[in-house]
Amino acid sequence: METDICILGAGPGGATAALHLANAGYRCLLLDRATFPRDKVCGDALSGKVINELRRIGEELPARLTAAPMQVPSWGIDFFAPNGRRLGIPFRPDFDKTRHAAAGHIAKRLDFDNFLVEEVRRRPEIDFRENVDITQHERLPDGRWCLRTADGTEVATVKLLLVANGAQSSFARQIAGHALEPDHHCAGLRAYYEGVTGLSPDNFIELHFIKDFLPGYLWVFPLPNGQANVGVGMLTSAVSKKKVNLRARLAEMLETHPALKERFANATRLGPVRGFGLPLGSKRRSLSGAAYLLLGDAGSLIDPFSGEGISHAMVSGRHAADWAAQAVRAQNFSPEFLQQYDAAVYRRLGQELRLSRAMQRLLNFPTLFNFIANRAANNPTLAETLSSMFMDLDMRERLRQPGFYVKLLFGSK
Repeated sequence: METDICILGAGPGGATAALHLANAGYRCLLLDRATFPRDKVCGDALSGKVINELRRIGEELPARLTAAPMQVPSWGIDFFAPNGRRLGIPFRPDFDKTRHAAAGHIAKRLDFDNFLVEEVRRRPEIDFRENVDITQHERLPDGRWCLRTADGTEVATVKLLLVANGAQSSFARQIAGHALEPDHHCAGLRAYYEGVTGLSPDNFIELHFIKDFLPGYLWVFPLPNGQANVGVGMLTSAVSKKKVNLRARLAEMLETHPALKERFANATRLGPVRGFGLPLGSKRRSLSGAAYLLLGDAGSLIDPFSGEGISHAMVSGRHAADWAAQAVRAQNFSPEFLQQYDAAVYRRLGQELRLSRAMQRLLNFPTLFNFIANRAANNPTLAETLSSMFMDLDMRERLRQPGFYVKLLFGSK
């Protein structure tokens, strides 16, 4: 078939792009190699940015998510510094669960991605096809992309390709040139548990920065039905340099670390420990080229400190829909025209990614990390900055002010 716009991947970035295009009256073809619902290895946290991006798609979507039993509301973050100090930071100071809407949620990707896909299925403007694995991308002489499956079956020819097929995207690697760079890539493991004790009654997500595991970190995120998402992440370069066996270290920390061993003593793991790789946004990369745009993980847009990628995928999906529509109107799919998409994404995310990169580097300096954790207890600017990585606080104006950084490190109440 011939079409103007095709989206590869129906995860948060691709689904968001398709829904925004549908809202604007544009038809598109959406292809995914899986059949939904399908699992995706992830930390499963949905930040405040996700909620706001849902609202941009449809005013009713946040309420629909909040009412769904597949999620739990999360009211903050517990940071555990290398010295063992716990720093609890609510997303909203003095929150009242009876009056305030939760800033964040936690839901398995199996469920959240299907939540978005169910919205896709409602839209007649979206031709959504599952179980279609595109492995061949050929640029035709007239500039269109010809998309084929592994056996050579032609699926579509398109004027503009939105690539949202994840961290392992062959298009991103082979055509867009996003090579795996160990200093800008995170290796991770995730498992589901039940019976973990000591979880926050307010569903605070936990990030443990354990001294002999730095520059990696361990997370524990509460889930519905008494379950928890538990995992570890570490820069791929550090895994290689330190010869870290992530699977063995995860098991060891859960069994022996003072802050964790009693809580996991009677816990049961549900299913296997699964690994995944995260291309981080700690390096600015090109997000577009001749008749294509890269979205989300395929564009290496994952937050380098928190590992959060869902909201960045949705932000990029919104901007990709905008510039795809403009490209169709102008019938201009040149690299020069589409670079305006790069500019739009980095205007929104660039400075936050740079700040997260700076905080990621703190993991190499446990003493400095401990100092900042101690300071944050009496430093509202720093506490707010940490929580903003999971909320939708637009930090761009503050990041432009030199005085912000003085308050960040040395401010007090």
